[in-house]
Amino acid sequence: MSNIIIYGSHYGTTKQYAEELSKRTNIEAISFENVKEINDYNNIIYLGGLYAGGVLGMSKTIKKINTISNKKIIIVTVGLSDPIDEVNKKNIRDNIKRQIPKEFFEKTKIFHLRGGIDYSRLNFVHKTMMKLLYNSVKNLPEEKQTSEDKAMIETYNKKVNFVDFSSLDEIINEI
Repeated sequence: MSNIIIYGSHYGTTKQYAEELSKRTNIEAISFENVKEINDYNNIIYLGGLYAGGVLGMSKTIKKINTISNKKIIIVTVGLSDPIDEVNKKNIRDNIKRQIPKEFFEKTKIFHLRGGIDYSRLNFVHKTMMKLLYNSVKNLPEEKQTSEDKAMIETYNKKVNFVDFSSLDEIINEI
C-alpha cells in the first residue's frame, strides 16, 4: 500500500504534527501546495489547520482525487479550540461536510487535534479577523458563550501552544 501525508499549515502547528506523524510512520509528508499527483496513493492522510471554519487546503487536495473507491482517507484538523468538546467536533465536521463531496465525507475517518496561536505572528488579515471575532464574543453573556468562544477570549492576543504529539497515537492506529 502506498501512503502519503499531506498538510495545510499557515503558522506551523499543523506542519509540526505532520512532520511528527511522518517520523513515526515513515510516510512522506508534503504541503498541499506542493502536491502534484495523489491518485497513485491508497492511503491519504490530510492534516489541515482550521481557519475561519475551513480546513486549509483540504478542498483543493480532495479535488485532485479521481476516485475514492480504493482509497482510505483520513482527515485531521488542527485548531485552537478543544477537540474533546462535542459542539466543537460537530461544527468542524459540518464545515468539512460542506467542503468535500458527500461520497468522500461518508468514507473519510476524521480526527481533531489541538494546535496553538501566536498573535505576534499573525498577518494583518488574520489579526483583524481575530479582533473582530473577539469583539463579537467578549460581551456575550457567559451562558451564551460556547467553549470555543471562551477559549478564544482566554487566549486572545497571547501565545499559546496546545500541541500534544501523544494525540497522534489514535491516528497511527487508524493508519
